[in-house]
Amino acid sequence: MKSKFLICLLGFFIAVTGCSKTEHMKEKSNDVISKEETLSPIVLTSKLLQLETGLSAIKYEGDYGFDEFLLQGGAVSDTEVAAFLSKYIENDVSQLSFNRMSFGCSTISAKDTDGSLLFGRNFDWNSCNAMIIYSVPETGYASISTVNMDFISMTGISLSTLSDKAQAIIGLYAPLDGMNEKGLAVSVNMIQDSATISQNTDKPDITTTIAIRLLLNQAANVDEAVKLLQQYDMHASMGYMMHLVLADTNNRSVVIEYIHNEMIVTETPVVTNFYLSEGEKKGIGTAQSHERYDILMKTLSDNEVMSMETVRDALDSVSKDNFGEFESTEWSIVFNQSTKTIHYYHRENYSNRYTFIIEEVQ
Repeated sequence: MKSKFLICLLGFFIAVTGCSKTEHMKEKSNDVISKEETLSPIVLTSKLLQLETGLSAIKYEGDYGFDEFLLQGGAVSDTEVAAFLSKYIENDVSQLSFNRMSFGCSTISAKDTDGSLLFGRNFDWNSCNAMIIYSVPETGYASISTVNMDFISMTGISLSTLSDKAQAIIGLYAPLDGMNEKGLAVSVNMIQDSATISQNTDKPDITTTIAIRLLLNQAANVDEAVKLLQQYDMHASMGYMMHLVLADTNNRSVVIEYIHNEMIVTETPVVTNFYLSEGEKKGIGTAQSHERYDILMKTLSDNEVMSMETVRDALDSVSKDNFGEFESTEWSIVFNQSTKTIHYYHRENYSNRYTFIIEEVQ
């Protein structure tokens, strides 16, 4: 008899603060790779690798139903995404649903000393279990993305009892950031606003996380990403406001915002958690997000070029331990969009780096 599990793939909600430090400092698990291994590129397999407490990584090669999901019209809500996954992974789960969570973010785009393009991203939230997923789909670009696995809860059983494959598939539908083999970097940042996104035409439908997966799979640059998004009706996960940050190897960095359901593209090297589009909404968001924005813009003003290490330091300068609050920066990422090298830092430990490289397959 098939196991009957209730899994909640958590969506998003807006809050002024994001990350609790209650469990911020945890002892590392026994299954932790060595310091030397964190500096060298980590080779992932289909077996889930525990990097340290709260951070794991896996490689998924092959089909996970995403093209089928899009062909059947996508989804207007997280609930519909969950319903599709429940059917797709029927050997492991019988039902999924989405709940609420909040987070804050900061992103920065810069140029390296050798001309490479760099993209940095902080994810601010409660202490959580993050998973890095290296995806090599049958159709589409290879990519590395990150998911907060605490956006996935189960009734009566631990998520870890699912197969590694099932956990990876679910995570592939819930990315919060990532970069693909063409150097397109994507991040979702939240905005504190009562408005929502619910486009309603005859186009196929996508939600926040589905948009990120779509772009990582199919867009090589910002222009392609914008055209791709224009082919779909966007629906904000859990009905709350967000904006998407995109950067490519053509030195374009933009934020995509939805104001009164109209998609607006604004060029910017820094994005936090307030509207940047010109007009009535500009500036709406948290006060602290304005402070983080100003810090990062000054960093860019002071540095004509930056290295992956100086981008890391910039992310450190706006990580949550600087603000005397109960929040935590759960992960920081520096993408080298030209070399496809990625540096991950976990829970504001900027002296410990995990390195990955995306191999081009198309």
